[in-house]
Amino acid sequence: MRVLKGIWKWGLRLFVVLFIGQFIYIVLLKWVNPPVTFTQIGSMLAGRGCHSRNKSSADVSENARLAVIASEDQLFPDHNGFDWKSIQKAIEYNQKKPGRLRGASTISQQTAKNVFLWQGRSWFRKGLETYFTFMIERIWGKKRILEVYLNVAETGNGIFGIEQAAQTYFNKPAKNLTQYEAAAIAAILPNPLKLSVRPMSPYVASRARKIVQQMNFLKPDRDIQRIVQAD
Repeated sequence: MRVLKGIWKWGLRLFVVLFIGQFIYIVLLKWVNPPVTFTQIGSMLAGRGCHSRNKSSADVSENARLAVIASEDQLFPDHNGFDWKSIQKAIEYNQKKPGRLRGASTISQQTAKNVFLWQGRSWFRKGLETYFTFMIERIWGKKRILEVYLNVAETGNGIFGIEQAAQTYFNKPAKNLTQYEAAAIAAILPNPLKLSVRPMSPYVASRARKIVQQMNFLKPDRDIQRIVQAD
């Protein structure tokens, strides 16, 4: 019994320390960029390398911020971190076609996963993703979430972030990206290891054009403007 009580007390202390630690880390990242992510570590271990340059929103084109919203999460300004309708549709689709999984992650969920967690589809990881999404929505806010997402998202083979992608694919800083260039980078986000901006496949080119159309449609929206405009 003494041994069990000792283990219980040790485990409880460890849990408290880890909980306080992760909370402090979440708060700190409201102002400080993540030094490294599990996805970046995985890329290095897989031999793909990790090339990344962090930039503030002021140093990133409005086109880039608008492009990822148009491509990945058009309800980003309106939801609380979860797009429940899309999640329900994805569940129904996956039940009908279990061999072809469809995701429904918002930008907030993707940011939580990229910054704090590892890649995978386990229920345990998904539960942690839900927790971290809830926390960053309330502590960081939409603008900071989008800023971090644009710095940590995988944008190619060993390439992370919009700045590194802009330099790699277009030899220019992210603040100078045109609509179509930003849309082309956003077009590969669903699968950056298989899709590429250069050379650009007909699929990516077609998807980029559709994203530009959605950007033009979303741009006048006031809620969108509050998020994509730099402070």
